[in-house]
Amino acid sequence: MPRWNLDDIPWDRFDPAKLDSALLRIVKAAALTEYNAARYTAYLDNVFSDDAEFQTFAHEWQEEERQHGLALSRYAMLAEPQWNFDDTFRRFAEGYVIPVEVQESIRGSRVGEMVARCVVETGTSSFYSALGEATEEPVFKEICRRLAGDEFRHYKMFLDCLRKYQPTEHISLVERIRVAIRRLRESEDDELAFAYHCANEPEGQAYDRARASAEYGAAAFKLYRYHHVERATGMVMKAAGLKSQGWLGRQATRLVWWTMQGKTHRFARALHVG
Repeated sequence: MPRWNLDDIPWDRFDPAKLDSALLRIVKAAALTEYNAARYTAYLDNVFSDDAEFQTFAHEWQEEERQHGLALSRYAMLAEPQWNFDDTFRRFAEGYVIPVEVQESIRGSRVGEMVARCVVETGTSSFYSALGEATEEPVFKEICRRLAGDEFRHYKMFLDCLRKYQPTEHISLVERIRVAIRRLRESEDDELAFAYHCANEPEGQAYDRARASAEYGAAAFKLYRYHHVERATGMVMKAAGLKSQGWLGRQATRLVWWTMQGKTHRFARALHVG
């Protein structure tokens, strides 16, 4: 069961004067991807079909992710009453289909699967940390605080599972790094761009992946500060089997930071040209 519920959020403190319309567009997209966790759980059930302990955790994770979607959607409808989450989610779920019929991890191993999950939870925990620091709206700040805490806890639990399977699967350091890099690159796939499109554009409007990706990226990436990137880089390195302290960690953080800055500028230029 989730460790908090929607009644714990101080909804009556909502201050529309402190609402940021750009952040709201991101919130609506995030509500869709968070609420979609059930499909990932079906996939994880197949991959870990003989691990009842992990399946129990995966279903707890699903309920918490679903609650994240409900909290974000309720906030979005509080800020924008005409927005309909149910209709929007239907469009998203029909248009973005996750294959769940496989019996083995698409990462090649259970350790690889957990590396990928750790990368995802790293991204979401840093994302909500950055959002929470960027807003002055009290209700949204509290939501972000709770979501960031949940996602960091999820990361640690997936990391524990990774360590459980590493002694028997013996996945090499090189392969773990490859999985982490591949999953980082996948963050630019259709999921976020399509969610942003469904959440913010009329139902009849054609999906333009390049435009939606640029709009989402330009709004989201500029929220990150160096300390968010530093912490996230360290978490990914740990999942990949690398030490995040010292020279290597500093250089990796700088590389990720400058990569994000470059993407932010490219997204902004793409929108300006478009």
